[in-house]
Amino acid sequence: MTIEDKHRNISGWAIRNPVATSVLFLLLTIAGLFAYPMLRINNSPDIDLPAVVVSVVQSGAAPSELESQVTRRVEDAVSGLGDVKHITSTITDGSSTTVIEFALGKNIDRATNDVRDKIAQIRSDLPAAIRDPVITRVEATGGAIVTFTVASPRMTVAELSWFVEDTLSLIHI
Repeated sequence: MTIEDKHRNISGWAIRNPVATSVLFLLLTIAGLFAYPMLRINNSPDIDLPAVVVSVVQSGAAPSELESQVTRRVEDAVSGLGDVKHITSTITDGSSTTVIEFALGKNIDRATNDVRDKIAQIRSDLPAAIRDPVITRVEATGGAIVTFTVASPRMTVAELSWFVEDTLSLIHI
């Protein structure tokens, strides 16, 4: 007897025994209805975003100076790590911040240690006047995953607030 014959027999049995099939369907439906309220729903799930931030501070340094002497070297050092998805840097007066985003599934502790090792390797190439680089992992637990900003030159703040509450809140992403 092949698998196909067994499936035909199940179908044939269900057709020959409609009462048993209906009772089984009802029992499974009732079990599902009782189990549904017990499903766990979490409005803010714990998500580990595999991202690491490298912050370097050099008091009084111009952004162009930090870009050439610090940021590019940090980016070059961490770009060779495995599973790097995206690197973003922000430079202001006296501060350079580089965010290294890894592919989902990357162990965040391992990624943080890898970044720390790479920064330690290039520390001697960085200017002596900088403070020790601060390497931290991104903590997103309990926080917003997506944040939106709404602006309009044609609406007042009250009109914009009404628009967001009345129109945009009805759109489900």
